Amino acid sequence: MIKIDVIFKNDEIYEKILYLKDNYINRHNKMAFLMLFSSLSYIFSTPIQKFRHQPVKLMERQSDYVGVVEPTSPSSRVSPCFPGRYQTSVESILVQGGSLRTWTYRSPKVEQVQVVLSSEGRPLDADIELWHGPDNTPCKMRVYVENGRTRPFSAVIETPRGPNTIAVRNIGQIEFPIAANVVADVVDMPSIDCVQSTTTIQGGALRTYPFDPRVESVQVLLKTDGRPLNARVELLQGPNNNKQVIELYTEDGCDRPFFCVLETPGSGNVVRVVNTAPVEFPMSASVVPGAINNDLRTGPIMGGDVIIGGDVGW
Repeated sequence: MIKIDVIFKNDEIYEKILYLKDNYINRHNKMAFLMLFSSLSYIFSTPIQKFRHQPVKLMERQSDYVGVVEPTSPSSRVSPCFPGRYQTSVESILVQGGSLRTWTYRSPKVEQVQVVLSSEGRPLDADIELWHGPDNTPCKMRVYVENGRTRPFSAVIETPRGPNTIAVRNIGQIEFPIAANVVADVVDMPSIDCVQSTTTIQGGALRTYPFDPRVESVQVLLKTDGRPLNARVELLQGPNNNKQVIELYTEDGCDRPFFCVLETPGSGNVVRVVNTAPVEFPMSASVVPGAINNDLRTGPIMGGDVIIGGDVGW
C-alpha cells in the first residue's frame, strides 16, 4: 500500500512519502502513481494568486487642490517673461504651437483662477476653455495678442463647484510658443469703481472707451443677469489696428462673470466692447482705468530736420 504523511510547517505544506513498496508498483500502474503524486503536489502547494490581489492603500493628499501635471523636462519650463506684477512663485509652462496643457483643481474651495499668457515678443493666439464635468464647457474664449511681451493676457475665470479643469491650447504655428501660468492663490479683483460703474450694452450693440496715455492698464468686467454672455473685447491703437482681441462665451454671466486686465502702453488706446449675442441677451459692461502713471511727460516731442539723399538744397 501507498502511505503518505503530510507535514505542515510555517503555513507551507510539505509532502513526504514514508514508505513505498516496490512490489506494489509495476509496469502498468507507474503512470497512475505519477498522476496521483502531481495532483497532490498541486493541491497542497502554496497558491500563487494569494499575493496578486492585495488591497491598495490610498494616501490622502494634504493640499486642498490638485495642480497641473507639469512636464518634467527642463525645456518645458520657462521663467516668466511678462511684467513684474504678474510674476509668481509658480513657474510658467511653455506651450508649443498646436499643443495643449491642462490645469485641474479638484477642491471646491478653488472658486477663481487667474490665467496669464505671454510670449517673448511674438504674436499670441490661444484657446482657453473651462471644463466642468464630462463634455461640459461653461466658459471658453479665443485670445489674440499682437505682442505677448508688451501686452500679456491676464483674465480671471470663475470656477465654482469643483472639480474644474482649465485647458490652454496654443493654436498658433510651431514657431510661436507661449508661456502659460494658471494660479489660484492670488487673483486680480476688480476695483470698487469698476464694480459700480456698469453700463448696459444691448445685443448687437457696441461701446468704445478711449483712454489717456497716462493709463497703463484697463480693467474690464462683463456680466449678465443670468443669461448667456457672448462678447468681443478689442484693444485698438490707431484706426482699426487691433493689438488684442478676446472672443468670449459664458453660459451664465451672473454665476461666471468675466474680468480681465488689458495692458495699454503708449497713446491712442481705445477699448471696444461688442455684444455679439441677439437683442434678447443684454449685458453689463464696466471698463475703467487700472494703473495710472502720473509721471508721464505730456509735453511735445520735438524732432530734427529730415534730410533725404544727403545734403540737397531746396
